[in-house]
Amino acid sequence: MAAKEFIVAIELGSTKITGIAGRKNLDGSISVLAVVKEDATQCIRKGVVYNIDKTAQCLTNIIAKLKNQLKSEIAHVYVGVGGQSIRSVRNVIVKELPEETIITSEMVNELMDTNRNMSYPDQEILDAATQEYKVDNQYQIDPVGIKADRLEGNFMNILWRKSFYNNLNNCFDKAGIAIQEMFLAPLALANSVLNEAERRGGCVLVDLGSDTTTVSVYFKNVLRHLVVIPLGGNNITKDIASLQMEESEAEKMKLRYASAYTDSNDIDSNATYPIDNERSVESRKFVEIVEARVNEIIENVWFQVPSEYVDKLLGGIILTGGGSNMKNIEKAFRLHTQIEKVRTAKFVNHTITSSNPDINAHNGTMNTVLGLLAKGDTNCAGQEVNTTRDMFNPDKPSTDPATTADLHDRPRTAGEIADKGVVLTMAEKQKAEEEKRKKEEEEQQRIKEEAERLKKEEEERRKNSFWNKTWSKISHFGTVIMGPDEE
Repeated sequence: MAAKEFIVAIELGSTKITGIAGRKNLDGSISVLAVVKEDATQCIRKGVVYNIDKTAQCLTNIIAKLKNQLKSEIAHVYVGVGGQSIRSVRNVIVKELPEETIITSEMVNELMDTNRNMSYPDQEILDAATQEYKVDNQYQIDPVGIKADRLEGNFMNILWRKSFYNNLNNCFDKAGIAIQEMFLAPLALANSVLNEAERRGGCVLVDLGSDTTTVSVYFKNVLRHLVVIPLGGNNITKDIASLQMEESEAEKMKLRYASAYTDSNDIDSNATYPIDNERSVESRKFVEIVEARVNEIIENVWFQVPSEYVDKLLGGIILTGGGSNMKNIEKAFRLHTQIEKVRTAKFVNHTITSSNPDINAHNGTMNTVLGLLAKGDTNCAGQEVNTTRDMFNPDKPSTDPATTADLHDRPRTAGEIADKGVVLTMAEKQKAEEEKRKKEEEEQQRIKEEAERLKKEEEERRKNSFWNKTWSKISHFGTVIMGPDEE
């Protein structure tokens, strides 16, 4: 029987693309209906698309497998955006006001729009997180209704390379998959694994992935810093492989023997770890290689925490992702950062029911895609899959699918998506640019017409002026006096 209501989310990871379908229940829980994966090592690097055709084919396969399990067409999907080169930059927008002006929501939205329209070379603004507003000399979270002479908006813009953004959108267009919503994957993850006290008191969320590590800093319930480091668990694997073994063998050894921290007194210099039936590696050498790379990752993570928040992390450090399963990883972070409060988020805060072993493993690897699933709020189910196929076109769907442009016929404003982790689709951006261009043309036309109108009025005033009339009379009188005598 076909599923009638469900949400579909897709995460493009460094090593795999994951598609998930789930149903939200009345009690707030989520029932996972299907989970499918495609190997992405040939088309995605460090979380970003580099081969559009192969990625589009993977996405097509994901949708086909989900449709087969759900017995239903998929009208649209939710997508997570993440990966290398994502970073945050601060920006300040100031608006001078007449004396004793009461700040309105329109003024605040104008600041947001001005900030979102900032231009960064080769970079795309994915999201803009409002930090706070400065009203005269006082900081406010919500300035509406306050009298002031000056309004200052402090924003944190999250940037990504335009080429990465364009490639991602092009993949879904090429695969014919309509995007209902694009979310910043790190924000969707944070919403699912952090609790209120951690976000309010200050914390660092570290998502230890295979090719990248994402660092998010929160304080007073606001995202203060976000960056993706191009280092992950695969770097450890490659270092182990330098001991003259295949990466597949190195990965197995990492999962079996690796520890983020080992006390020197616990290392047996005579012990060895077997690579295969014929070869082995000294345990001390293995420990040194693993710890060296782990230490490098931790040092890079801690370097990214802004200095003004280092002593404000009451919520501590929260680890998640596949790399958080390494033995003694919490202890390694405590030793290097001197932060005692470190915990590992093995699973999301939502109540999830599923028969899928990957989800029930609670090992942190599915947290991001589950977070994306939880963010979805629109039914993604299309019509029931037609089991009677067209023999001349067996892959043709029963109805023509909607496009991303159809879903976003009106681009949303900065105020509508503020602080929600929403990333505008390419269709929305193109339509917003068209609207902006039309408004600019209309404004230029209005200015031109106004200038012409003023010019005509000025000419009329000159014609009808007292001196103009007087001069006309004098000229006429002179013409009569000096005219030729009549015979």
